[in-house]
Formats: sequence, structure tokens, C-alpha cells
Amino acid sequence: MKYRSFSDRLFDSLNYICLALLALTMLFPFLYIFSVSFTTFDEFLKSEILLWPKVWVTDAYQYIFQSKPFVRAMGMTVYLTVVGTIINLLFTASMAYALSRKIYGQRVMMFLVLFTLLFSAGMIPTYLIVKATGLLNSIWALILPSAIGPFSLIVVRQFFLNIPHELYEAAVVDGANEFTIFGRIILPLSKPVLAAFGLFYAVGHWNTYFAGILYLNDPRQWPIQVILRQIVIQSDAKNALGAAEQMMLENPPPPETIQMAAILVATLPILLVYPFLQKHFAKGVMLGSVKG
Repeated sequence: MKYRSFSDRLFDSLNYICLALLALTMLFPFLYIFSVSFTTFDEFLKSEILLWPKVWVTDAYQYIFQSKPFVRAMGMTVYLTVVGTIINLLFTASMAYALSRKIYGQRVMMFLVLFTLLFSAGMIPTYLIVKATGLLNSIWALILPSAIGPFSLIVVRQFFLNIPHELYEAAVVDGANEFTIFGRIILPLSKPVLAAFGLFYAVGHWNTYFAGILYLNDPRQWPIQVILRQIVIQSDAKNALGAAEQMMLENPPPPETIQMAAILVATLPILLVYPFLQKHFAKGVMLGSVKG
């Protein structure tokens, strides 16, 4: 066992303390939002910093889940995240596999991928393309323009290049074509990198905000982040949720508790996904980013 000096142990202890304090400062906003969403309005007004409610109430959660716009937006966001992530992974993995093989025009394609990574077309040209292709005011306007992430494509391609070439040769000898090799050999071996970038794509879709405002004119198609913006920015959260469209409580909760409850409900699902993918996360990124 390697001997460690007192200074090394002291340095490690200070690092742990600093990281623990930093983690606590990041947890503080979540604890505050959680507490305010379950507290009464009187206690909220009396407390300058509320970290734990004395009286627990669920009026704000009953209110937002009785709101048709909020529930509809949550459903749209779940659909956008699931379908969008599947399309992202399918398109990214298939193109990365094609570029990892020796094909004609590979250098030109890689140049175009790197070019799009460094230079973006911009908001107005992208909007014109979305409009010209008939995707405007459609949920597909939030999925198809970003179906392939250039950075993700490069890393996944590098991961495919690190797979032993003998596997390809053995599959070809057994009579497998490219689709069989890709579906039955490459994809099962790529679970770590696909899980890592699947998480990236899912978080991006769940947090879709500006594209929803830009491309969707129908409020019934808005994702949850756009509805959340309406709730937080507007002084009256009840108007933001569309009071005429929902079942109202006899004594509706104050806007502040509605805002905190909506923020917590919109944030919690994507946070719960990470622990299930954590074991693949670091491994997938590292395997795809290191050559050889």
C-alpha cells in the first residue's frame, strides 16, 4: 500500500469539504422550490427563507394537475423527448456507422460534418427551411432540424472505429450484410455510448424552449418549458394556465406556490432518468473520445 503524507491527506480532506459545500449550494434552490410548493401562503409571506414547511399542503399540485394546458404540455414533452431521442440515436448511429466504413466520399462528408459543428446557419435561415418544408406549427419542427448532432456523430463514429475489425470480417464470412452487422453486432456493443448521448439528446428535448416559441403558434402544441415560461414570467400564474379551460379550486392557491410546483414537476422527471444511465455515462463518452 502506497504511503500518503499528512499534507496529501489534508489536501484531499479540504477538497472533499469544498465539494460538499458546493453541492449543498446547488441543492439549496431545489430545497427552496420544494418547500415553497408545499407550504401555505401565510407561512410563505412570514418566512424570508423557507427551507422546510411547518404545515404541508398540496393545493398547488392539485391546481396544476387540474389544468388542461399543463397536463397537455407534459404529454407533448414526454412524446417529444421519447420520439426525438429515438430518432436522434437512430440517425446519429446509422450515419456514424456509414462514416466509419470505407465508402466513397467519406472525406467530403466528414468535412461537412465538421463544418456544421463550427458554423451554424443561424436562426433566420433555419426558420425559412422549416417553413419551406412544411414543418412550421408541427412537433416535427422541434425534432427533425436537430436529428443529428455533429459532435455526437463524431464521437460515436470514433467509438465504431475502435471496434475490432475482426468482428466485421467474421460477420461477412458468415454471410451477414451491412444492415445485419449494424443491427445485431454494432448496436449491442454500443450501449454505453448510445446511453450517454441518448441522455444528452433527451435533456435537450425536455428543455426545448426557444424552438417551441419560434416554430409553434398553436398553444396546444407547446412543450412544458414554454408553459413554464408563461407561469414564471406572468404575474398571475392562473391566467398563464388558462383559467377558463380547467377545473378550478374553490380557493385557488397563490401564484408563487403554483410557480414552484410547476417548476418542480417540470424538472423532476428528467432528473430521475440520470441515475439509471449513470453507469454508462462516463464510460460511453470516454470510449468514444479516445482513439486506439
